[in-house]
Amino acid sequence: MEMLKGQGATEYLVLLAVVLIVALVSVALLGFFPSMASDAQIAQSQAYWRSATPLAVIDAGTRYYTDSGGNLSCINIVIRNTGAYPIRLSKIWGGGANISKYRDRPAGSVARDISGLQLAPGEEMCFSGTCGSCTGHEFWVGTSTSYSSTSIVLAGASTICNPDSTGQLLIKDFGFEYTQTVEGQVVTKRQMGAKDFIVKCG
Repeated sequence: MEMLKGQGATEYLVLLAVVLIVALVSVALLGFFPSMASDAQIAQSQAYWRSATPLAVIDAGTRYYTDSGGNLSCINIVIRNTGAYPIRLSKIWGGGANISKYRDRPAGSVARDISGLQLAPGEEMCFSGTCGSCTGHEFWVGTSTSYSSTSIVLAGASTICNPDSTGQLLIKDFGFEYTQTVEGQVVTKRQMGAKDFIVKCG
């Protein structure tokens, strides 16, 4: 009987070693193939922002774009008011920078104040550059601080799309500033994401 107990303990240790080896190989493979890790991060970011409240980003896309000011990511996002009260946008934040302007799309040339945009509960609004299919409003995303806060470029991205539109757009501390009227009182609030805003380029 003592021999059987010892044999069982040995088999247990062998099984435990196999499980640990498989786990280590899995972690090594995820580190060796960064695109796999990025895909997981993108999926987590999308899930978080789709369920965010009171402003959720229910759809997002991006690709490379360049203008006279530098390299940018053209962004296409659809936001929804998931809260119970109307929301008037004030600013869009990202990477410590913010914008309070947008342009009409298509063919808009005048920068307008974001504070003119309001979403009723359940209402959706699209922001899109030339990369998107929706019309209405547009802004761009870049990493350069040469863009002023009065421009329509949110210059707070950590990474933007590559010239061949591969890679990912990564914005830390992404969020919205807005006002709500609750029981006759106008309240200014800021919704900053607990997760980075990440979109796969393409």
